Amino acid sequence: MEIQLWRSILCPYELAVKELIVKFEHIITEHKLNDLYSPIEQVSGRVKSVSSILEKMQRKHIPMERMEEEVEDIAGVRIICQFEEDIETVASIIQNRSDMTIKSEKNYLKHIKQSGYRSYHLIIYYTVDTIDGPKKLQAEIQIRTMAMNFWATIEHSLQYKYKGDMPVHVAERLSKAADAIISLDKEMASVRNEIMDAQNSSQMQSNLVRDILLNIENLYKLSNKREVTKIQDEFLRVFKTKDLKQLERFHRQLDIIAEGYRAQAVSNDL
Repeated sequence: MEIQLWRSILCPYELAVKELIVKFEHIITEHKLNDLYSPIEQVSGRVKSVSSILEKMQRKHIPMERMEEEVEDIAGVRIICQFEEDIETVASIIQNRSDMTIKSEKNYLKHIKQSGYRSYHLIIYYTVDTIDGPKKLQAEIQIRTMAMNFWATIEHSLQYKYKGDMPVHVAERLSKAADAIISLDKEMASVRNEIMDAQNSSQMQSNLVRDILLNIENLYKLSNKREVTKIQDEFLRVFKTKDLKQLERFHRQLDIIAEGYRAQAVSNDL
């Protein structure tokens, strides 16, 4: 197949990966804007290289004319979660979307591969708009925890190095590492609430600080510099305490002060 033809075939898949990443990242943003915990931690994607596509076709005896039908993972998106419980939540989100249709699912959490590999795979149909019109294509979505992803990345590198013929002693150590990953995910799940409380507090503090600094910035336009400097010094004092309740109280008081100055400015304009 000519290089130019490969480019035209893979171009819509490049677009699909970019669009899917943007959509999943927007889910993260929506959760954060609404002060909600996001079940998605990170998103990445790739289009399979021509070399990898050809290797898979040779291994599975796929004819060239059947490539797009039978090579389901030309476009790939990886979603990383903090906790194993989040994986089911993310899968449910995808199932309920109108712009993605699930073709098949493989649950390697319940049916762990012999190597120790664990992940949740979805093959979806997704439509992109090209210069030739809409194109419906397939994409693979892998959903896993950070711990699972670490193990899978190492396992992939070793499989590549040994070309599928991994020495027994390496495979055994990898299997033990997989058991350790399972234990780690279970341990993280046991302290999930504490971790989420800490993260929510951190996000809340970040939001408060952002709003306070915006208020102080606006006060420079409405009040005299000496007054704003005093407010700023008080903010720094409260921030140093790392007390969220004090920060919330300061935020409320600053809102009242800022509203007073805004009302005064409107009155002066009249």
